[in-house]
Amino acid sequence: MNNRFLRSLQISLGVMDFISLNTVFFTAEFLFKEHALITSDTQYVYFGLSLNVLWILAILIMSIYHERYIMSFEKFTKISVQAFIYFILLVTVELFFFRLLLLSRIFIVVVLVSIAISMLLNRFLYLLVYHYFKKKDWLVDKVIILGYNALSKKLVNYLSEEGINQEIVGFCEEYENVKELSNYPILSDIKGTMAVCKEYNVTEIYSTIAPEQNPVLYKLMQHADENCIRFKIVPDLGFFVKKQMHVDYLNEIPVLSVRKEPLQDLDNRIRKRIFDIVVSSMVLIFILSWLIPILSLLIKLNSKGPVFFAQPRSGKNNKEFLCIKFRSMKVNNQADVQQASRDDQRITRLGRFLRRTSLDEFPQFLNVLKGDMSIIGPRPHMLKHTDEYSRLVGKYMVRQFLKPGISGWAQVNGYRGETQTVAQMEGRVDHDIWYLENWSLMFDLRIMFLTVFNTAKGDKNAF
Repeated sequence: MNNRFLRSLQISLGVMDFISLNTVFFTAEFLFKEHALITSDTQYVYFGLSLNVLWILAILIMSIYHERYIMSFEKFTKISVQAFIYFILLVTVELFFFRLLLLSRIFIVVVLVSIAISMLLNRFLYLLVYHYFKKKDWLVDKVIILGYNALSKKLVNYLSEEGINQEIVGFCEEYENVKELSNYPILSDIKGTMAVCKEYNVTEIYSTIAPEQNPVLYKLMQHADENCIRFKIVPDLGFFVKKQMHVDYLNEIPVLSVRKEPLQDLDNRIRKRIFDIVVSSMVLIFILSWLIPILSLLIKLNSKGPVFFAQPRSGKNNKEFLCIKFRSMKVNNQADVQQASRDDQRITRLGRFLRRTSLDEFPQFLNVLKGDMSIIGPRPHMLKHTDEYSRLVGKYMVRQFLKPGISGWAQVNGYRGETQTVAQMEGRVDHDIWYLENWSLMFDLRIMFLTVFNTAKGDKNAF
């Protein structure tokens, strides 16, 4: 994808949204003051600033300007609606907790509705922006492909589908190697590549031929640098692997990996650990300090047995650890082999409330402080289930590369609770691996927000 085009589109869309938000706010404030419906007050200034901050937070949570959304009008509009819902929720939380009592409620409603309308109009203006940038000649990268083979034909198809503002000029290949008609013209042999580049103002060369196969390419790479043309080599790894690979470097040695893992980086692991310690410490001080005594008493009054239930579960690198929960079941000998199910007779009356509200999971913040778990990560499974599903689901053990979490990407996407089929476990594993490959602190914050939101509205799989 053309990075200049993508960045230009992202910046334009972001600027349009912020202009709309602030234009709506200041216009509404001016009109309300003109008609003496509101008085000048610093709370309105703070409210206007907070709207910008909360919209930024909604953008970060939903990543609405990500390339996977803005390249499609339908996807971009859908994710924008979801982001605006989060924005409304954040504004509601602000009004409730900060008690901005002097603000006119009519003013707030008018502003929020007008922002929604203006941003909807922006989504239609987006189409004009998209086509405007797409026609700009200075954004177009002209590309030629060296070699005419199975890999080059596949590359052309990918560039045609994904290469926004990339114009494929044609191929350069030895004529005797071409045995069929091509979708794009064969412009010259390999030696004539630079002449073709100058004739067509080419800015990028993709070579599906390795320099070891044709030594002329070494000199061609040098000439490309001298003429400000980017030279890219596309290695044919199809003989070895049939899936997407990721390339890292040990000095000058390329190393292929099956997947990217942001948490392999030491800095990222330190950031995630600091985040875990800070959040779990706050929960321990402000919540568990009073929740444990209260629930301990209620659990003891409700049924016989210990307050806490500590169960061996599979942790990082498949190492066993004791996962702590508030006991929500009667003491039984099936706890380590049988999942909780809907209408499970082992669950106590208080236990149903604890599980439905996820209060039974709160002691796991102690596991986080200890270092056995993380705030966000794949949910830890019973040892029996790890053993069973690792034989049934091909990539199951990949999820064990990470510390297990109190909540995870799979859980906020409907894969919480009992797994009755292998297909359900495959869905959970796919989400856990996607999290592993796309981790960021903002992603963790987004999952935390979704977890709280789902718990507040009620999760059908919480029982």
